[in-house]
Amino acid sequence: MADPLSEKARVEAALRYIADEAVRYLASIDERPVRTGRVDEALRRFGGPLPEDGVGAMPALEELVAARDAALASSGPRFFHWVTGGGTPAALAADWLTSALDQNAFAHDSTPLGTRVETVAIEWLKDLFGIPASWGGVLVTGATMANFVALAAARRWWAQRYDVDVDDRGFAGLPPLPVFSSGYIHVSATKALAMLGIGRSTVRRFARDAVGRLDLDALDAALRDLRGAPAIVVANAGEVNAGDFDPIALMADLAERHGAWLHVDGAFGLFAAVSPRTRPLVDGIAGARSVIADAHKWLNVPYDCGFAFVRDASALPPIFGIGAPYLPDSGVMYGVLGPEASRRARGLAVWATLRAYGRRGYREMVERHLDLAQRVARRVDASPELERLADVPLNIVCFRVHPKGLDDEGALNELNTRVGAALLEDGRIYVGTTRYSGKVAFRPAIVNWRTTDADVDTIVDVIRDLAARATAAPIH
Repeated sequence: MADPLSEKARVEAALRYIADEAVRYLASIDERPVRTGRVDEALRRFGGPLPEDGVGAMPALEELVAARDAALASSGPRFFHWVTGGGTPAALAADWLTSALDQNAFAHDSTPLGTRVETVAIEWLKDLFGIPASWGGVLVTGATMANFVALAAARRWWAQRYDVDVDDRGFAGLPPLPVFSSGYIHVSATKALAMLGIGRSTVRRFARDAVGRLDLDALDAALRDLRGAPAIVVANAGEVNAGDFDPIALMADLAERHGAWLHVDGAFGLFAAVSPRTRPLVDGIAGARSVIADAHKWLNVPYDCGFAFVRDASALPPIFGIGAPYLPDSGVMYGVLGPEASRRARGLAVWATLRAYGRRGYREMVERHLDLAQRVARRVDASPELERLADVPLNIVCFRVHPKGLDDEGALNELNTRVGAALLEDGRIYVGTTRYSGKVAFRPAIVNWRTTDADVDTIVDVIRDLAARATAAPIH
C-alpha cells in the first residue's frame, strides 16, 4: 500500500469498523476484568522494522483490535488506581467528533467552533466551581500542564515585584524564588517548578506530622521572615493518599496578609465544590490567585484534558505569546494562554458533557461517589483483617491488610506489597499501593461515572481474597 490518497474511498469503512469494535468493547466494559491475563501475548504482536510497504488501513486496524487485551479497562467502573475517570456518553461522542473535525484550537481564525466552545466551557467550569467570573482560564493536557501555566503566572508576578520581566530576560539578577507548601504538595506541581527553572528542591514543606498536614504557624513564620518579599504558596485540595485538604481559607488569609501568591492544586479535589456536602473543603479558593484541576478525572472527559484558572488573565500572553506574519494578532487566541500552539479542540468534549448533564448531573454523580467511598470505608471497618488508616473526606479510602496478631511494621509492609502486586496481576479490579505515614497501603479512588455499589464491593472482596492467599490461611 502506497500513498494514503489511494485509500480515500475506505475512510467510511475504517470508521465504521472501529465504531463497531468500540461499541462491542464498551458493551462489555462493566463486566470485563480491568486487566486480562493475555497482556504479554498481545504485546508480542508489535515490533520489527518499519515496513517498506504498508498493509493498508483495514489490516492495520485489525491488528490493533486483535491486541486490545493489552489495553487496561481504565475507563471502566472498577479501575480505582490513581484518580482516573472515564468518558461520559456525551464526552466520548464529542471526543470522536473532535478527532473527525481535527481542529487546531489555537485561535478563532483556526477554528471558530473550537474557540467558542472552549470559551463557553471555561465560563461554565468557573460557575461550577465558584471561581470568580472575572478570572481567565485555558484548557490544557492535564494537571501537570495546568500547574505549569498557573505557576508560570506566579513566577512572572514574583519577578515583576523586582521590576524584571522574567519571561523576556530570564532569572539573571533575581534572588531565589521562595515556594512554600504542606507535605501534601504533588509531584505534578514540583515537576512544573522544575520545568519553570524554579527547581523541585526549592519547595519548603511545612508539615506537622508524618502524613504531611500543614503546620500553619510555621508557614506564617516563614512568610513573616521574608519581610514583605514575594513568595508562592501552594495549597492542596485533595492529596493523593487519602484525599485530605490543606486549610485553603486560612492559607488565603496568610497569603493576603503577607503579599504572597496562593496557588491551589485541585487536580481532583476541586470537585468538592460541586456538592454542598463537601464545599467547605474548598472554602477560600476565590482568595487564591490561581486554581487548577483535571478534566479527565472527575469531569469524566477522555484523556487528555485539564484546566487552569488565573485571577489576572493578562499575565498569560506575555509568557506564552508567539508571533509570526502568518499568525493572527487579535481576537480570541488560546494558543497564547498556554504552552501549546498546536492544540486539540478539547473544549468540544468539555462543553458537551456540561451541556448534557449540567450542574445537577455533576452534583448527583459526585455525591454518589462520596456515598460509595463511605460504603467502602464501612466495609473496611467491618473486616477484622483490614485496617483503615485515614478519614474519608472525599472519594479516596486509605487502608491496609492487617491480620490479627501481625504487628511488625516491616512484615505488614511486605505483606501489603505482595498483595498489591497480586492485585494488579489478578485484574478483577485495579487498586494501586502507596505509602501513608510509612505504611504500605491501598488507596482506591472513586471517580468513574459508571461505578456502582457492586463495583466498589469488589474492592474489599478481592483484597480479602488475595490477602488470604498471601497469608496461606482462610480469612473469616
